[in-house]
Amino acid sequence: MKRKALFLDRDGVINVDYGYVHRQQDCVFVDGIFDLVRQANATGHRVVVVTNQAGIGRGYFSESQFVAFMNWMRRSFEERGARIDRVYFCPHHPVAGMGRYRQVCACRKPEPGMLNDAQRDLGLDMSASILVGDKPSDLDAGARAGVGRRFLFVGDRPGRAETESGIDVVTRLSDIGAALEETGIAAARV
Repeated sequence: MKRKALFLDRDGVINVDYGYVHRQQDCVFVDGIFDLVRQANATGHRVVVVTNQAGIGRGYFSESQFVAFMNWMRRSFEERGARIDRVYFCPHHPVAGMGRYRQVCACRKPEPGMLNDAQRDLGLDMSASILVGDKPSDLDAGARAGVGRRFLFVGDRPGRAETESGIDVVTRLSDIGAALEETGIAAARV
């Protein structure tokens, strides 16, 4: 049986996006993220972070600094009874990247490469999975990868309240809980 996933963008969904966050002291977690991840864990969803990290490509921080920061972030979730199963990142930028990071790639959202890698690595049912992002490029990547439900998290930013072509606009992460329950129940029946 294939597994379902909750795909999360990082900056703007897991942590407040102050621009190229890569140090613990600069990280402020988005309200409700720990509850959302705990609920995903409880409903049998694999929690997968898929994040563009052009700050690496631009030379603002290294891959090893990013990995260390993400290890700290994952431990912070574990300390709160929540689990992030996997992290995928794209360090490239087609214009501002330096050296080997300056490239057009298949992993930088809106391309679906990170999601496709997760599907292959974790044996995921993409149609039963959920993606939460704060930018259209996140949702485009999800659509290209066949993710069944896609949520645009706008937080306290002005945003549309309607649903369009498989995209739900939400202002609170807790609004996604019902979708986790639905896919969790549907999977349990299979």
